[in-house]
Amino acid sequence: MTETEKEIRVLIAANFDEETLEKFRAVSPLLSIHQQSRDIPDGILAEIEILYSANGYYPPPEKVPNLRWLQLNSAGAENVLRQPVGQQDHVEVTSASGIHATQMAEYSMMMMLAFSQNLLRMLEHQSQSLWVHESWRHYVPWPLRDRTLGIVGYGSIGREIARLAAAFGMKVLACKRDVMKPVLSGRFGEEGLGDPEGVIPERIYPAEAIADMVVDCDYVVAAMPLSEHNQAFIGETVFSAMKPDAHFINVGRGAVVDEAALFHALQAKQIAGAALDVFAQEPLPKDSPFWQLDNVIITPHVSGNSQLYQEKAALIFEENLRRYVNKLPLLNRVSKTQGY
Repeated sequence: MTETEKEIRVLIAANFDEETLEKFRAVSPLLSIHQQSRDIPDGILAEIEILYSANGYYPPPEKVPNLRWLQLNSAGAENVLRQPVGQQDHVEVTSASGIHATQMAEYSMMMMLAFSQNLLRMLEHQSQSLWVHESWRHYVPWPLRDRTLGIVGYGSIGREIARLAAAFGMKVLACKRDVMKPVLSGRFGEEGLGDPEGVIPERIYPAEAIADMVVDCDYVVAAMPLSEHNQAFIGETVFSAMKPDAHFINVGRGAVVDEAALFHALQAKQIAGAALDVFAQEPLPKDSPFWQLDNVIITPHVSGNSQLYQEKAALIFEENLRRYVNKLPLLNRVSKTQGY
């Protein structure tokens, strides 16, 4: 470090092992990295320029006057953008978008396979110790091959779902906010995954044409981030347009769905079923009517979990540290106007 170079103070409010911390430090001698996830002294906060935030840790702006970049440990940015520290124009926010693509895509395929293979019925009969005679009448599957999948939200997760679905021989349609920009740029992505050029879908629909897309779909997967612009975006119009034998899967955010409209569609068998990993209110209350539906699979916001989560999160932060030191654009920059 020369006399003209300034030390860059970094606070990691998470828990990485020492080997990972050394990788961060090896990016540049300018970096002074401190890891502490709770009871952080004001003196440390006052000096930090970079904050790696986890578990909803967002210090008030007056405690971090020198903060210039906040890296999230999650893909969703809706919570930090509600906080004063995340609303400051001089603080750039980046997310962990892209690290969840593999596990969330596999979760989505798992649920499509569960529905196509009649797994719910099989488990029900197993719980009754019932060996069904003429089982082919009860369990006859409808293979995924040649079925149509509609993906709502064509970011890193949606694109990996598309890649796996295409490998199963499915026809893929997609819906995204800006159909004029099919290429995914400025985002973290693992090599060989997803559809960075946007070439897999047979057609990409604009957001306002989502109902036109779902008319042809056997499965609809919502993989959208949440913003103030898309709450209850998937509602009665969409569910009314879906086929009665179609299934809905939500791995994005619960609040992008009009849950009252979804419940009605499921209860009335307007659609065949749903797999729901996310809800507007979490944990899902015990008195929620969704628990009583026999055509729904409910999981407790687990589709993004992985044994490799922190390892992949470290890859993003390491690359972004390198970019920050070299004054290059960071990956996964969050738009404070769009909300993701």
